[in-house]
Amino acid sequence: MESANKALIELARETIRDRYEPGRHDVGAALRTDAGTTYVGVHLGTSVGRIAVCAEAVVLAVAVMSGDSAIDTIVAVRHDGTVVPPCGMCRELIYDYSPGARVIVADTPAVRLEEISALLPFKGDSLG
Repeated sequence: MESANKALIELARETIRDRYEPGRHDVGAALRTDAGTTYVGVHLGTSVGRIAVCAEAVVLAVAVMSGDSAIDTIVAVRHDGTVVPPCGMCRELIYDYSPGARVIVADTPAVRLEEISALLPFKGDSLG
């Protein structure tokens, strides 16, 4: 894994280490845009699980608000530092904003880089 991606993982780990609060902020995320800018975000947990917001959605919102939403690479980590894959909704969100985005995913014990399109089989295929 290239050093820029290792640094992105570490940035996500630092973010959740700094903001970890059980039940509220359990996952941190970091993304790098095509322009090379990095952004961070944390999972927003609630007492009603259905309205929680994933860290990937939060970090993408931060990038969008900064006017820089073309994702080059994104990663999410749990509070214990483990790299976790995006959920289905976040895969859709990432793809919709940046169909060429790359995602760092766990491949125990290592991590690997995947195109978001590989994590969404049949995206864009016609069913009719």
